[in-house]
Amino acid sequence: MNVDTIISKLNWFYSLELNQVDLYHVQSKTFNGRYSGVVFERCAYIEQNHVDNIGEKIKGLGGKPTVLGDIISSIIGKLAGELISMTSLEDTLAINIMLEQKAMKDYNDLIQKLHQEDNEDNDDLIKILQHNFVDEHLHTEWFRTKIIAIKQYEFTAKHFRAGTKIQPESQSREDIPKNPICSPKRAKIIKPRPIKTVKW
Repeated sequence: MNVDTIISKLNWFYSLELNQVDLYHVQSKTFNGRYSGVVFERCAYIEQNHVDNIGEKIKGLGGKPTVLGDIISSIIGKLAGELISMTSLEDTLAINIMLEQKAMKDYNDLIQKLHQEDNEDNDDLIKILQHNFVDEHLHTEWFRTKIIAIKQYEFTAKHFRAGTKIQPESQSREDIPKNPICSPKRAKIIKPRPIKTVKW
């Protein structure tokens, strides 16, 4: 892979990470005063580190960090303004998962291509990409866990009132929903997905 191709791919990540910084900043303000708001603030800080380390690497390769436009809209098919107007935490987390998974897939693809070249000059870049990948993975798992917690709370609030006595020994298996935590709509999003293609 020649230097120009690497710079082009890094500018894609640079743009995506910059878009994510802006999005997480807005989300932290939208959910200000809640724990999730603090998490989004922290995510923005970590994504800014990605912007910085990718930008520095682009410069080190003789390129110029370039914003390619609104990357987020092309990934999820929504304008940034529509995302900002979202008030549901669950919908916000679902969108975030989609973005983080796209970043993870692209990081993983580039890491594998660089590994295949077996060029020691790529070692520093590979390490940067691996660290960024791990951060995206951690964000995704927190978002997924939070959606599960929301679903558990909604189920409990809907099916059990304060003072309800639960008698499991007299409750038939037919009375228990097969999947009380997640709806079919969300099941695909929150289902844990092992990262089978990571070979580094």
